[in-house]
Amino acid sequence: MELSWLEDFLTLSVTGNFSRAAETRHVSQPAFSRRIRNLEYWVGTPLVDRSVFPIALTPAGESFRKTAEETIRSLQYAREEAKGLVARSGELVSFAALHTLALNFFPGWVADMQGALGEIKSRLVADNLSGCVEALMSGSADMMLCYSHPSVPTALDTNRYPSIQLAEDRVLPVCAPDERGRPRFSLNGKSTAPYLSYAPECFLGRIVNPIVETNALGPALEFKYENSMAEALKPVAVRGGGVAWLPEIAIHTELASGALVPAGGPEHEKKVSVRLYRAIERSRSDVERIWAYASSRAESA
Repeated sequence: MELSWLEDFLTLSVTGNFSRAAETRHVSQPAFSRRIRNLEYWVGTPLVDRSVFPIALTPAGESFRKTAEETIRSLQYAREEAKGLVARSGELVSFAALHTLALNFFPGWVADMQGALGEIKSRLVADNLSGCVEALMSGSADMMLCYSHPSVPTALDTNRYPSIQLAEDRVLPVCAPDERGRPRFSLNGKSTAPYLSYAPECFLGRIVNPIVETNALGPALEFKYENSMAEALKPVAVRGGGVAWLPEIAIHTELASGALVPAGGPEHEKKVSVRLYRAIERSRSDVERIWAYASSRAESA
C-alpha cells in the first residue's frame, strides 16, 4: 500500500468525480482509477460506489476515510516534527485559503483579528477548493478560508467541520471601459465579446458556468483565455482583453478608479459567502481563540 493511494482516495471523496480528482492529483484518469482499485484490493472491499453520480463512498469507504485522514495526518506530523518544522502548541496556526481570498481578504482579516487578540503566528497556503478541503481533512491546515455557495458543495461533514460566515462577496462580469467610460464589451448588446473564463472544475468556474447557461450567453461569448485564478484573469481584463467574472473583493480598486466597469446586469451576478472552516476534533488554544473571535464578529454583524 502506498501513501499516494490514501491521498487519491481522500481527493476522490471530496470531488465525487474520477476525472476531476485525477486532474487535481496531476495523473491521468486511467492511472488514477487503477490506484483506487489497488487500494480497494489492499483493503479487501469496495470503497467507492461507482453506480451513482457523483460517486459515493460505500459504508466501508466512509469508515476507511477516517482512518486515511488520521494516517496521513499522523505521517505528516511525524515528518514535520523530524524536520523541526512543527510549531509547538500555541505557536502557529495554519490556514488553507482560496487564492483570491489569500491575496485580498486574509491580510486585512488577520490584521483585524490580531488587533483584537494580540499577536498570533500563522501560516497560509493558497490552493484550489479541493486542495484546501484536503488540507483541512488531512490535518495539514488548522482552518480553511473559502468561498461558499449552495451550488458548489464542499463534501465536508458539517458536524465534523463546522463553518462561520465572515463576509459576503459577489462575482460579477467586468471589462475595460471604452474612451467614454462605457463597457468596451457588453453582455446586453448584440455583438460577441472575448471571454476570459475559468477552468470548469475550479470554484469560480462552477459559479460562473451556470450564470452563462441560465442567461444563454454562450453565443455572445467567444472564448479567448482560461485560467483558474481570478488574479490571473484580472490584468487581461484591465488591458482590454475581454469580459471576466471576477470577485468584487479582488477588483474594488479597479472599479473605483474606472479601470474596470460592469459588463452586465444584476442577472449576470452571483453572491457568495466567505466562510471559515475548522475540524471540530482538533483543538488548540489559539485555534479556539480565533474561532471565538470569528463567532463573535459573525453574531454582531
